[in-house]
Amino acid sequence: MASTCARFDTVFLFSRFTGNASPFSSGIHLRTKPNSRLQSITASSSSSSSGAIVAGTDAIEIKSLPTKPIEGQKTGTSGLRKKVKVFMQDNYLANWIQALFNSLPLEDYRNATLVLGGDGRYFNKEAAQIIIKIAAGNGVGKILVGKEGILSTPAVSAVIRKRKANGGFIMSASHNPGGPEYDWGIKFNYSSGQPAPETITDKIYGNTLSISEIKVAEIPDIDLAHVGVTKYGKFSVEVVDPVSDYLELMEDVFDFDLIRGLLSRSDFGFMFDAMHAVTGAYAKPIFVDTLGAKPDSISNGVPLEDFGHGHPDPNLTYAKDLVDVMYRDDGPDFGAASDGDGDRNMVLGNKFFVTPSDSVAIIAANAQEAIPYFRAGPKGLARSMPTSGALDRVAEKLKLPFFEVPTGWKFFGNLMDAGKLSICGEESFGTGSDHIREKDGIWAVLAWLSILAHRNKDTKPGDKLVSVADVVKEYWATYGRNFFSRYDYEECESEGANKMIEYLRDIVSKSKAGESYGNYALQFADDFSYTDPVDGSVASKQGVRFVFTDGSRIIFRLSGTGSAGATVRIYIEQFEPDVSKHDVDAQIALKPLIDLALSVSKLKDFTGREKPTVIT
Repeated sequence: MASTCARFDTVFLFSRFTGNASPFSSGIHLRTKPNSRLQSITASSSSSSSGAIVAGTDAIEIKSLPTKPIEGQKTGTSGLRKKVKVFMQDNYLANWIQALFNSLPLEDYRNATLVLGGDGRYFNKEAAQIIIKIAAGNGVGKILVGKEGILSTPAVSAVIRKRKANGGFIMSASHNPGGPEYDWGIKFNYSSGQPAPETITDKIYGNTLSISEIKVAEIPDIDLAHVGVTKYGKFSVEVVDPVSDYLELMEDVFDFDLIRGLLSRSDFGFMFDAMHAVTGAYAKPIFVDTLGAKPDSISNGVPLEDFGHGHPDPNLTYAKDLVDVMYRDDGPDFGAASDGDGDRNMVLGNKFFVTPSDSVAIIAANAQEAIPYFRAGPKGLARSMPTSGALDRVAEKLKLPFFEVPTGWKFFGNLMDAGKLSICGEESFGTGSDHIREKDGIWAVLAWLSILAHRNKDTKPGDKLVSVADVVKEYWATYGRNFFSRYDYEECESEGANKMIEYLRDIVSKSKAGESYGNYALQFADDFSYTDPVDGSVASKQGVRFVFTDGSRIIFRLSGTGSAGATVRIYIEQFEPDVSKHDVDAQIALKPLIDLALSVSKLKDFTGREKPTVIT
């Protein structure tokens, strides 16, 4: 639209584009009517090419577009997640992005650099164009975007930190399914690479309730298929290789020569399942090209918009293909999988599953000797409240500061920025450290490979290798075993799930120490609350806990990471110091507590569910 057009009202509808090519081919449709004011600056229609700098004119046209609030845009623990069809509704995504800019101080984005990337799921490419145009419309100076819109969540954090960006957008619904009928999500990370704190996400939600305009730059879609820079006036977009910055960081953290020595052994089998998700873009460059793993060691290594019709959640249920391979007699020695956006991980040995709670504890216990980044020792350790107490015992033995936080990686960020925390984890298959401010699936895999490589560095060809099971059982013998399991009941009716939690809160309010629950005596029951030791902020109602005198725990939470209904999670834990009992199957060891949890909660009565969707 030329700047000579005098006065109009403008109404933009953001939806999937189905018409002929236009300067708004991402799907921003325009209709106009006379007699309204419009800030009008000429726009260029140049597009970028591989490795080139393409310049438009010196100025861009910024339009102020009327909109109305849309209900349901409150973020959960990991951003805003809905069905993709919801995000594709008129102005749905655009409203949230504009509300974000309305919530940030000007100095956090005006003429600043922001990062943009995602997990490759359906709608990401269209969403990227919308985000870029709104960012330009609000005065952002530069967008760094991964080629094809691809950047894993850990890589976004790494790029923010390396390039000293002011923040970044992550387009992902994490471990949830992708495709036209499934999930999409968006979140914002701040300047140290950490998820935005609740003070910001609460402001975003408040602004979604009062939003009246969207500021959009009238520029053409950016060519995301080629690395290079495109400039429009003072605004620029740089399409970057999604792997290079992250790989460089991993080379600084780990001893790649040590790991390469393990992966090159003819008697060591390795498999990584990328689940057709974002780590498919990283697996070959890191594990094969750099560390020397065999090309056929990467499974499902091509990122797909619908994750190959799979559910990219690395657990025993959804990563069944990997589990089947690892439980063969001739299966690999080490296997791992990562999720949709690359921040979660599952670790397996041959016929051996490592629980996420044990995994972070074992990494922490071995970090100083096996990983160069921790050569001086970790600063502190932390876990989410539902995660088992295995890490607590490592912190106690190593005499390290220890923190128990609510579920949500953002709670670790403040501790890291304050120099109090090095290694942390969640039972939901999330593990990481202060090298970035997100959990990191590939980092966890490299950490385990480092431990195995260190343990086997003097093992001669033909001698028995120290296995994953050996490392875990040695850990149990030293620290004791925390039997742990989680029951997930996905997409329950929200009303029944919420009533169940309120029922449990009522029990907690009346509970007394010493009360009998079957064969267990209650030590205390509460609804977990956390006061941040850095900034004093308080997070309340973070999970209903029943803790017994023998250290056993039952915890109930509603998850905020789904896009529909409610996911009820029940966590069951029991500590066992007796080595002779460490090989008992967890479901057998925990059965009395599991039965107690189902009885106390009346889960079947409230939700109608007979069985969990997933058991881990």
